[in-house]
Amino acid sequence: MNFIDILLILSILLCSLVTGFIFTYAIVVMPGLSKLKDKEFIRAFQVTDEIIQNNQPIFMLIWVGSIISVLSLMISSVIIIGISESLLTIIIGTIYLFGVQGVTIGIHLPLNNQIQKVNTEELDDQKLHEERLNFERKWNFFNNIRTIIAFFITLMFIVILKNN
Repeated sequence: MNFIDILLILSILLCSLVTGFIFTYAIVVMPGLSKLKDKEFIRAFQVTDEIIQNNQPIFMLIWVGSIISVLSLMISSVIIIGISESLLTIIIGTIYLFGVQGVTIGIHLPLNNQIQKVNTEELDDQKLHEERLNFERKWNFFNNIRTIIAFFITLMFIVILKNN
Protein backbone atom coordinates (compact mmCIF):
# COMPACT_ATOMS: atom_id res chain seq x y z
CA MET A 1 0.00 0.00 0.00
CA ASN A 2 1.47 3.33 -1.04
CA PHE A 3 0.88 6.92 0.08
CA ILE A 4 -1.72 7.58 -2.64
CA ASP A 5 -3.69 4.50 -1.54
CA ILE A 6 -3.65 5.72 2.07
CA LEU A 7 -4.92 9.17 1.01
CA LEU A 8 -7.54 7.52 -1.19
CA ILE A 9 -8.77 5.34 1.69
CA LEU A 10 -8.88 8.38 4.00
CA SER A 11 -10.80 10.35 1.35
CA ILE A 12 -13.23 7.46 0.87
CA LEU A 13 -13.81 7.22 4.62
CA LEU A 14 -14.33 10.94 5.18
CA CYS A 15 -16.37 11.50 2.01
CA SER A 16 -18.53 8.50 2.97
CA LEU A 17 -19.19 10.03 6.37
CA VAL A 18 -20.09 13.39 4.79
CA THR A 19 -22.33 11.56 2.32
CA GLY A 20 -24.04 9.73 5.16
CA PHE A 21 -24.58 12.96 7.02
CA ILE A 22 -26.22 14.81 4.14
CA PHE A 23 -28.09 11.66 3.08
CA THR A 24 -29.54 11.42 6.59
CA TYR A 25 -30.75 14.99 6.29
CA ALA A 26 -32.33 14.16 2.92
CA ILE A 27 -34.20 11.04 4.03
CA VAL A 28 -34.76 11.46 7.80
CA VAL A 29 -34.12 14.89 9.29
CA MET A 30 -35.81 17.19 6.80
CA PRO A 31 -38.78 14.87 6.14
CA GLY A 32 -39.23 14.63 9.91
CA LEU A 33 -39.00 18.38 10.39
CA SER A 34 -41.40 18.91 7.48
CA LYS A 35 -44.19 17.44 9.62
CA LEU A 36 -43.83 20.29 12.12
CA LYS A 37 -45.73 23.56 12.03
CA ASP A 38 -43.81 26.54 10.65
CA LYS A 39 -42.67 27.95 13.99
CA GLU A 40 -41.65 24.51 15.28
CA PHE A 41 -39.87 23.68 12.01
CA ILE A 42 -37.81 26.88 12.06
CA ARG A 43 -36.96 26.52 15.72
CA ALA A 44 -36.01 22.83 15.38
CA PHE A 45 -33.75 23.57 12.41
CA GLN A 46 -32.16 26.49 14.27
CA VAL A 47 -31.34 24.33 17.27
CA THR A 48 -29.94 21.50 15.15
CA ASP A 49 -27.91 23.82 12.94
CA GLU A 50 -26.59 25.71 15.96
CA ILE A 51 -24.70 22.60 17.04
CA ILE A 52 -22.96 22.46 13.68
CA GLN A 53 -22.39 26.23 13.50
CA ASN A 54 -20.74 26.10 16.93
CA ASN A 55 -18.04 23.91 15.36
CA GLN A 56 -18.99 20.57 16.89
CA PRO A 57 -15.51 18.98 16.96
CA ILE A 58 -16.26 15.54 15.48
CA PHE A 59 -18.41 17.04 12.75
CA MET A 60 -15.70 19.60 11.92
CA LEU A 61 -13.00 16.91 11.88
CA ILE A 62 -14.99 14.87 9.38
CA TRP A 63 -16.26 17.76 7.25
CA VAL A 64 -13.02 19.74 7.00
CA GLY A 65 -11.03 16.50 6.98
CA SER A 66 -12.81 15.43 3.81
CA ILE A 67 -11.76 18.66 2.10
CA ILE A 68 -8.16 18.33 3.25
CA SER A 69 -7.94 14.65 2.33
CA VAL A 70 -9.37 15.19 -1.15
CA LEU A 71 -7.09 18.17 -1.81
CA SER A 72 -4.10 16.20 -0.48
CA LEU A 73 -5.03 13.27 -2.69
CA MET A 74 -5.29 15.47 -5.78
CA ILE A 75 -2.00 17.28 -5.15
CA SER A 76 -0.08 14.16 -4.12
CA SER A 77 -1.36 12.24 -7.15
CA VAL A 78 -0.08 14.91 -9.50
CA ILE A 79 3.30 15.10 -7.74
CA ILE A 80 3.83 11.35 -7.32
CA ILE A 81 2.28 9.75 -10.41
CA GLY A 82 1.89 12.69 -12.81
CA ILE A 83 -0.99 14.72 -14.13
CA SER A 84 -2.07 12.42 -16.95
CA GLU A 85 -2.33 9.39 -14.62
CA SER A 86 -4.08 11.56 -12.01
CA LEU A 87 -6.68 13.06 -14.32
CA LEU A 88 -9.62 10.96 -13.06
CA THR A 89 -8.67 11.65 -9.44
CA ILE A 90 -8.44 15.37 -10.19
CA ILE A 91 -11.82 15.40 -11.94
CA ILE A 92 -13.54 13.42 -9.18
CA GLY A 93 -11.92 15.54 -6.45
CA THR A 94 -12.91 18.76 -8.20
CA ILE A 95 -16.50 17.59 -8.55
CA TYR A 96 -16.54 16.80 -4.83
CA LEU A 97 -15.05 20.14 -3.83
CA PHE A 98 -17.47 22.15 -5.98
CA GLY A 99 -20.53 19.87 -6.01
CA VAL A 100 -20.61 19.07 -2.30
CA GLN A 101 -18.46 21.59 -0.47
CA GLY A 102 -19.13 24.45 -2.91
CA VAL A 103 -22.89 23.91 -2.70
CA THR A 104 -22.60 23.83 1.08
CA ILE A 105 -20.60 27.05 1.23
CA GLY A 106 -22.48 28.88 -1.51
CA ILE A 107 -26.05 27.80 -0.80
CA HIS A 108 -26.54 25.94 2.48
CA LEU A 109 -24.48 28.14 4.78
CA PRO A 110 -26.18 31.36 3.63
CA LEU A 111 -29.60 29.69 3.96
CA ASN A 112 -28.69 28.36 7.41
CA ASN A 113 -27.43 31.78 8.49
CA GLN A 114 -30.62 33.38 7.17
CA ILE A 115 -32.90 30.97 9.07
CA GLN A 116 -30.79 31.43 12.23
CA LYS A 117 -31.74 35.13 12.20
CA VAL A 118 -35.49 34.43 12.18
CA ASN A 119 -37.00 35.33 15.53
CA THR A 120 -39.90 32.90 15.83
CA GLU A 121 -41.37 34.79 18.77
CA GLU A 122 -41.67 38.11 16.92
CA LEU A 123 -43.04 37.06 13.52
CA ASP A 124 -46.69 36.38 12.72
CA ASP A 125 -47.85 33.08 11.23
CA GLN A 126 -47.83 34.38 7.64
CA LYS A 127 -44.26 35.67 7.85
CA LEU A 128 -43.09 32.44 9.52
CA HIS A 129 -44.71 30.46 6.70
CA GLU A 130 -42.95 32.61 4.07
CA GLU A 131 -39.59 32.25 5.81
CA ARG A 132 -40.03 28.50 6.00
CA LEU A 133 -41.06 28.11 2.36
CA ASN A 134 -38.20 30.28 1.09
CA PHE A 135 -35.75 28.24 3.15
CA GLU A 136 -37.07 24.70 2.97
CA ARG A 137 -37.62 24.35 -0.79
CA LYS A 138 -34.21 25.64 -1.80
CA TRP A 139 -32.37 23.88 1.05
CA ASN A 140 -33.92 20.49 0.22
CA PHE A 141 -33.45 20.88 -3.53
CA PHE A 142 -29.74 21.59 -3.24
CA ASN A 143 -29.25 19.03 -0.48
CA ASN A 144 -30.62 16.36 -2.80
CA ILE A 145 -28.18 17.48 -5.49
CA ARG A 146 -25.16 17.42 -3.18
CA THR A 147 -26.25 14.06 -1.76
CA ILE A 148 -26.30 12.48 -5.23
CA ILE A 149 -22.94 14.05 -6.08
CA ALA A 150 -21.41 12.91 -2.77
CA PHE A 151 -22.61 9.34 -3.28
CA PHE A 152 -21.26 9.30 -6.85
CA ILE A 153 -17.89 10.70 -5.74
CA THR A 154 -17.50 8.14 -2.96
CA LEU A 155 -18.33 5.36 -5.40
CA MET A 156 -15.83 6.70 -7.94
CA PHE A 157 -13.06 6.92 -5.32
CA ILE A 158 -13.75 3.26 -4.48
CA VAL A 159 -13.46 2.37 -8.18
CA ILE A 160 -10.15 4.26 -8.40
CA LEU A 161 -8.84 2.41 -5.32
CA LYS A 162 -9.88 -0.95 -6.76
CA ASN A 163 -8.03 -0.18 -9.99
CA ASN A 164 -4.81 0.96 -8.27
